[in-house]
Amino acid sequence: MEHKKKHEATKNTNFATRLIHFGAEIDPQTGASSVPLYQASTFHHFSLENPPEFDYTRSGNPTRQALEDYIAMLEGGVRGFAFSSGMAAISAAFMLLSAGDHVICTEDVYGGTYRLLTTILSRMNIETTFVDMTEIEQVKAALKSNTKAVFIETPSNPTLKITDIAEVSEWAQTQGLLTMLDNTFMTPYHQRPIEFGIDIVLHSATKFLGGHSDLLAGLAVVRTESLGHRLKQIQNGLGNVLGVQDSWLLIRGMKTLQARMEFSEKSARRLAEWLSEQSSVVKVYYPGLTTHPRKDIHEKQSLGYGAVVSFDVGSGERARQVLAKVAIPLVAVSLGAVESILSYPAMMSHAAMPLEVRHQRGITDGLLRYSVGLEHSDDIINDLEQALKK
Repeated sequence: MEHKKKHEATKNTNFATRLIHFGAEIDPQTGASSVPLYQASTFHHFSLENPPEFDYTRSGNPTRQALEDYIAMLEGGVRGFAFSSGMAAISAAFMLLSAGDHVICTEDVYGGTYRLLTTILSRMNIETTFVDMTEIEQVKAALKSNTKAVFIETPSNPTLKITDIAEVSEWAQTQGLLTMLDNTFMTPYHQRPIEFGIDIVLHSATKFLGGHSDLLAGLAVVRTESLGHRLKQIQNGLGNVLGVQDSWLLIRGMKTLQARMEFSEKSARRLAEWLSEQSSVVKVYYPGLTTHPRKDIHEKQSLGYGAVVSFDVGSGERARQVLAKVAIPLVAVSLGAVESILSYPAMMSHAAMPLEVRHQRGITDGLLRYSVGLEHSDDIINDLEQALKK
């Protein structure tokens, strides 16, 4: 396609420039300043002997293709895929496995991924072992004769544990294992796992990539052409593709990714430091804090710390008090938007985890997760201050 050629001229530019000049920012037919919306389900065959590049939107659509090429370029992969949600993208990646296979997974993984592995894929005879992936020996000890994949989430959700991507990836390659990594929290602005050998990078693009709480989307990027061919078969076969309107909205949201991430991260760092000084806060989780475990590992593989801060106020009762009293953030599921979002993992993102499993992973009844938006940091802190008062 024309935009792939155009990308050759900008591939060596800085990330902020590539966000705007990604190859499809100008329509070659009309000069329009955004990707056209091809609101069509099917495409005319002018010649049966020379079929068109696109024939049916489930199999491919020019608007969705522009998005898929966009995320592949940003992540440094060979091919991208857009799905109807983050879980649709993750589910499609796991469809590369077969009955009888075994997966090693980050233990404090997103609740939706945990639910998929333990209640759906388990019925398909795909087995999972959850391990503390900050300890490479635990990862190695989980290896079985039928292990086929390793699923990584770093920083993990919601306790922000750090996995050494290169360390796990190198070991997995020696064992012939497929590696998948959920990069939702960091985005390709901060972290590009393919550069460390990861095979498939996954996103809930509903979050930071979309950035405006107005769409549901998932993205996947693969490291090799062979994986791209296999995942394309799955995407086409399952049909869980992203719609044309949402593809266009996501492209628009991604253009401002760096500006939004920079602003939100600055406020998140200030918020984390302030929370660390509050006697009413038991613990603060944020990779930018000097006290955060494996901060040095995170800095080796990421260019920033992100905009998500988790903190424990000591009890479910105290957590409910804060949720009831805050005025600025949405009290809601999700994260990564222009507005701040305060979540209660125990009853929201990780409600699918049994209580004892949550507690083992540090997801206590007093844990709150704050996704910092674009509001002024003074207002964010003042609002939390009044909410934390007993």
